[in-house]
Amino acid sequence: MWPLYAAGFTTAFGAHGIAANLGGLSEDAVTSLLVLGGLLALYDGAEVLLKPLFGTLADRIGAKPVLLGGLIAFAAASALYATADSPGWLWAARLGQGASASAFSPSASALVARLNPAAKHGRAFGSYGFYKSIGYTLGPLLGGVLAWAGGLQLLFAVMAVLGAAVAAWAAFAVPHLPPLPRNRQTVLDLARRLTSRSFLAPTAALAGATAALSVGVGFLPVSGAAAGLGTVATGAAVSVLAACAAVVQPAAGRALDAGRITTRMGLAVGLLVTTAGLGCAMLPGLLGVLTGAALIGAGTGLITPLGFAALAASTPEDRLGQTMGSAELGRELGDAGGPLLVAAVATFTTLTYGFAALAVILAIGPVITLAAHRRAATVQ
Repeated sequence: MWPLYAAGFTTAFGAHGIAANLGGLSEDAVTSLLVLGGLLALYDGAEVLLKPLFGTLADRIGAKPVLLGGLIAFAAASALYATADSPGWLWAARLGQGASASAFSPSASALVARLNPAAKHGRAFGSYGFYKSIGYTLGPLLGGVLAWAGGLQLLFAVMAVLGAAVAAWAAFAVPHLPPLPRNRQTVLDLARRLTSRSFLAPTAALAGATAALSVGVGFLPVSGAAAGLGTVATGAAVSVLAACAAVVQPAAGRALDAGRITTRMGLAVGLLVTTAGLGCAMLPGLLGVLTGAALIGAGTGLITPLGFAALAASTPEDRLGQTMGSAELGRELGDAGGPLLVAAVATFTTLTYGFAALAVILAIGPVITLAAHRRAATVQ
């Protein structure tokens, strides 16, 4: 399992470590905000397009070969800019990193599910999510230190070494799991499975959690600056968000495995906690920023392992890669859609109303779930 945790850390560190430093340390390549936006979108855009495809490939040929191929390609793409050092190669390297992460991220999730019995899926996905959260947390900090010490070339070089090291570790430590016999699946069968409640409910919760997480990381510092807080205070708020998400995930996974919570009620509670965090973010000053960050982090930390465990429980093992890749697509759409929604509403009103708009959307699912649960209890 440890190489899989390292793979989760790698994709998170690669996404945020470079993204956080592109604008300030690559003046020759980032000549405008539009160019910066394009470079940032390349990574996520590649993931949106390719994750379902690589997930399906993992089911067809086995998850380990796709995992290793993705990690090796990530190392090669990172080494490309580390050695070439030109604006054009930066675009190619960033696109290559996103495409490579599209391969090894869903493969790692599928292996987490297959290497652990169903009774331990909560703990396994909680630990996997913990190390991804550590990557998201340390990426901007360590990436900034590396870029300051040796420029973006050093940062890309470290990414190359990290990808190669994790690939070598996984090659020796992760057992080879042959692809399972696959029942024939038509396009109608796939559509039916991906539109069933067992897929849509956890995927929607994961997308909502990712949307709130992105909004918190991106807009809580803006809200804090508007209230007169310095960069240290706003940076601490983002760290609180990431730390809460990291700490809660293993605990939520253990609670699920022990039967103390169910996935349905856990996802509903996680969304309500996240909604409360967005509500707190509407409050002015340091109190609103910190409480908002803590609750958003705790809510997303509760949702993430439960969502993936629910997907693994409802998916035939021979289709795990396809399901995980499709669920990751939902998360990427939430990652992009949440900030776009908040920014659009804030443009015509204020940031407070932007937080409120996302909070209302996230509250719809748990309200329906709790109402249905209460109605069922009344009938009984």
